[in-house]
Amino acid sequence: MKIFNLYSDDWDETRDRDGWRIKEAFVGHHIGGALIGASMAEVEPGNKLWPYHTHHSNEEWAIVVRGEPTLRTPQGEQALKEGDVACFPRGKDGAHQIINGTDAPVRVLMLSSMTQPDIIEYLDTGKVLADGAAGETIMFSRPGPRVEYWEGEE
Repeated sequence: MKIFNLYSDDWDETRDRDGWRIKEAFVGHHIGGALIGASMAEVEPGNKLWPYHTHHSNEEWAIVVRGEPTLRTPQGEQALKEGDVACFPRGKDGAHQIINGTDAPVRVLMLSSMTQPDIIEYLDTGKVLADGAAGETIMFSRPGPRVEYWEGEE
């Protein structure tokens, strides 16, 4: 059995981009998880975890480990506190974003059902990411004109 402590500073990756500064630990990989994904992020003050998005194949949960982040959903924004758990169902009703509007870092554990393939829609920008059965990117763009089913087929 493998153990990971959510209060450690054992980070796998950092993102140093204005507005999106975070540290991230791939908890699921550390403990050998296969069916449930888990990553913990520490979001710096004034930054966001990810763009506002939704998954069309995966359910996600957010568990606040430290601090008081703001949760943005289709219902608006609301303050969260340590110990709060939120579920984001598949589809547009599950759109979400974690924002740190405080003056201290916040930690959030994100859980995911890890279903592949998945379609991730970024609702503010209209981008769509389609991942294949092995997690590879098939398409990442904005939808264009619809093509006919038989177009280009011989």
